[in-house]
Formats: sequence, C-alpha cells, structure tokens
Amino acid sequence: MRYAVYYSAARTEPLAELGNTWLGRDPFTNTPLTQPKIDGISAAELWQYTETPRRYGFHGTLKPPFELAEGVTEDMVCEQVRSFAARTRPFQLDGIAPNRLGAFLALTPTAPSEGLNDLASRAIRELDTLRAPLSDADIARRRQSGLTPEQDAYMLQWGYPYIFEFFRFHLTLTGKINDKTIMPALQAAAEHHFAPVLNKPVTINQIALYVEEERGGPFRVAETFRFEGASQ
Repeated sequence: MRYAVYYSAARTEPLAELGNTWLGRDPFTNTPLTQPKIDGISAAELWQYTETPRRYGFHGTLKPPFELAEGVTEDMVCEQVRSFAARTRPFQLDGIAPNRLGAFLALTPTAPSEGLNDLASRAIRELDTLRAPLSDADIARRRQSGLTPEQDAYMLQWGYPYIFEFFRFHLTLTGKINDKTIMPALQAAAEHHFAPVLNKPVTINQIALYVEEERGGPFRVAETFRFEGASQ
C-alpha cells in the first residue's frame, strides 16, 4: 500500500464536484462519473487523456505517494496528519485557472501563494518520519526524467524531486498529451467546465489522506482533515 497527503476540496464543494466530473471518478467513493462533452473530442478520447490523473483522483500534491516506514501503521499516519492539520491555519488563493504545464493541463493559482509554498514544505518535512526510503526501482524510474543534481538530492533525502524551490502547486486535469493540436480544445473546455470556480478566491482549509491499495490501482480518499490553526 502507498499513502499520499493531498489538498482536496470537500466532496460537496463545487471545485471537487467539477474536478471529479472532469476526471470521471469520485475518489471519495471510487465510483465512475460521467465526463463533460467536448466539441471535437470524443468521449473515448477524453477518457484516455484523463486516464493518469483519474487514477490518482482530483487533488493537489503536498506529500507525494509513499510506502510506510517500518513500524508505522495507518492509524499512526492518520494521527500525525490530523496533528499537522490542527497546527495549520486556513488561507486563501486569489484564484485558479487552467494552464498548460509542459505536456499536460492543470488548474494552477493565478498568483503566487506563500501559504501554499509553506504548506507544501511543512508537509514534506513534518510528515517524513512516516515514509519508507525509496526502492532502487523507484529511484531509477525517477532518474529517467532527467533530474538536476539538486532534484536528485531532494529525491534521495525526501523521496521526491519536485519540492521546495521546485514545487509548483497544480490540480492535474490530463496526462501527457503529445498531440499539441488537441491542447487548445481541452483548455477551452476546461475553462468552460470550471467557469463557476475560476478566477475566484479558493479557501485552502483541509487536506486529505489518499490510499493506493496496490501499485497501479486507484487512489481513494481515506480521511479528510480540517485546518484548525488560529488565524493571525
């Protein structure tokens, strides 16, 4: 089993409902959902383009997937993540919008957020005792991405290369898309689909523990944890 700590809006919030529908799966119940219709893109094509993020569930990565350290149980994970959330203050993003990140599409903040950067850095550092070291196979797989020396060092120390100064918060909407002619249609469709929540403040007030029962299987939401820290 693997675990991950992600940002996830509450299941009944419009952002979560729209994100889950876009990907075609509800990670809270692990049930399929009907995806939106997109002009010029068939239902089968959209299902294919969203295959990778659908497995992970609609989310923003904070503590990437990890196996448990020796002696650590799921109850211990929940207890530590709950304590982490209790020490964290809610904050707001100015807004989000669909943007291209390399070869895939994602919702990203419309303005830099120190709150997000701090949250992600704290999650990496404060929850690291839960994580088992990467396997040799995982290290080799990561190195196929052409990591910088700094990213490689982060991977070896913290289990993931794209953290701290390399972190960029995003809510993934597609897998890698090699056909660049498709991307404009997908981005336009995302702008239409997510219109009710775009370019409006987004309150970051909870995190979720996602669980992957077996490698390659779907991630499900095991539990959510509201932020309880006092506002300044």
